[in-house]
Amino acid sequence: YCAHRVIEDPEWSLATVPHLTELCLQHIVRNFERNPILDRLLPEHQRKVLDRLSTGLPLAVTANLISDEDYWKRCCAEHWQVCDISNYGDSWKRMFFERHLENILKRFIPNTTDPNQVLDLIPLCKDFVRKLEVDQFLPPLKGDQKEERDDLSDTGSDFELSEISVHHYDLGVLITALPHLEELHLTYGVKDCGMNFECNLFNFTYQDCWNLAVALKKCHNLKVFKLTRSKVDDEKTRLLVRNLLDHPCLVELNLSHNLIRDKGARAVGKLINRSKLEILDLCNNQIHHLGAEALAQALAENSTLTSLNLRLNRVEDKGGEAIGRALLTNTTLKTIHLGSNNLSEPTARLFSQVLAQNTTLTSINFSCNHLGLDGGKQLLDGLADNKALMELDLRLAEVGQQTEYLIHQIVWANRDTARLGSLQQP
Repeated sequence: YCAHRVIEDPEWSLATVPHLTELCLQHIVRNFERNPILDRLLPEHQRKVLDRLSTGLPLAVTANLISDEDYWKRCCAEHWQVCDISNYGDSWKRMFFERHLENILKRFIPNTTDPNQVLDLIPLCKDFVRKLEVDQFLPPLKGDQKEERDDLSDTGSDFELSEISVHHYDLGVLITALPHLEELHLTYGVKDCGMNFECNLFNFTYQDCWNLAVALKKCHNLKVFKLTRSKVDDEKTRLLVRNLLDHPCLVELNLSHNLIRDKGARAVGKLINRSKLEILDLCNNQIHHLGAEALAQALAENSTLTSLNLRLNRVEDKGGEAIGRALLTNTTLKTIHLGSNNLSEPTARLFSQVLAQNTTLTSINFSCNHLGLDGGKQLLDGLADNKALMELDLRLAEVGQQTEYLIHQIVWANRDTARLGSLQQP
C-alpha cells in the first residue's frame, strides 16, 4: 500500500519572494564600487539605491556621481559628531569635502606622508571646496631633521640650523588648483603636543612664507585670508604683502596674534591703498606709534576699509592721535578697536573732534586704556551732537563712572533712533 501526503509550511507566502526589481537593486548596491549604476535608474529606484549605499565607498566612485545631500549627510555623520552645515553654504557635500581635506592637511607629515593623498583628492573636491580652515601643520619627523643636519654639516653649509627640515607642507599646488576657494584660515603650529613641546613645532619658516605668498598671488578668487598665531614677523609680512598688492578680490585680512612690528605695519599700510580690503585685523602684535602712523596715513586716503582692529598693540598717544587725525577725513571706516594700547587723554581729546565731525563711525573700543577723567569728559563733549555712534566701549578706561553712564545714555539713544528708522523703512 502507498500513502500520499502533502506537507506545507503554514507560514509560507508568495509575498515573501522578492520582486525581480528588488533583486536587481540589491545587486546594484552590492556591486556599486565595481559597476556604479545610478543615472539610468528611475527616480524611486535611485532613492532606494542611495539609501543603501555604504558611506565607505571610495571617493573616486562617489564624488562626481552622487550629488544627493542625504547620502553626504550620512557620510558627515559617520566621520564627525558635530555637523553644522550653516558654515558650509547649507551643503552636506561641501562640508564633507572641505573637512575631509582639512583633516588630511592637519595630519600630513612632510617626507613621510604620501603626497598623492592630497593630489589624488584635488580633482574630486575642487568643485566643492570654498573654504579651508587648517589650524595645525605638522613638521617632518626628527629623523629627517637629523639626516639633513648631517648632510649640511658635511657640505659646510651656513644655512641656519634652526630652520633645517622644519618646513611644512607646501600649499601651493593645492590652493591654486581650487578654482572656487574664497576663504583660507591657517595656523602654523601643533595642537595637543603635550609633553612633546618644542619651539620648532611652531616655527613658520621663511620658506613656508615664500611658498604661501606665491600661492596666494595665484589664488585670484580669494576673499578672506587669515594667518594667525604663526609668529609672522616683519620680513614675512612684507613678503606676504608684496604678493597681495593689487589682489582683485581680497576683502578681509587677519594677521592677529603674531610678531608684526612697525616695518610690517608700514607694508600693510601700502596694501590698504593697493587693494580692496574692507576688514583688517592686526590684534595682538607689536606695532608702535611709527607703524600706527603709517596705517593712519593709508587710512586717511582709503575709501574701502570698514573695520580696523589694533587691540593689544603699543601705539600709545602718538599713534592714537595719528589715527584720530586720519578719521577726520576718512568717510568709510565704521568700526575701530584700540583697546589695550596705552592710550591716554591726548588721544581722547583728538577723538572728541572725530566724534563731532565723523558721521560714519558706529563702533569705537577704548577699553583697557588710561584715558582718565579729563579724557572721558572730552569724549562726552564730542558726542553731544553725534547721531551715528552705536557703541563706545570704555571698560577699564578710567573715565569715571558718571561719565561712562552719560556716554552710554547717548549711545543707547542713537541705537533706538537707528532701530526705529529701520522699522519705518518698507
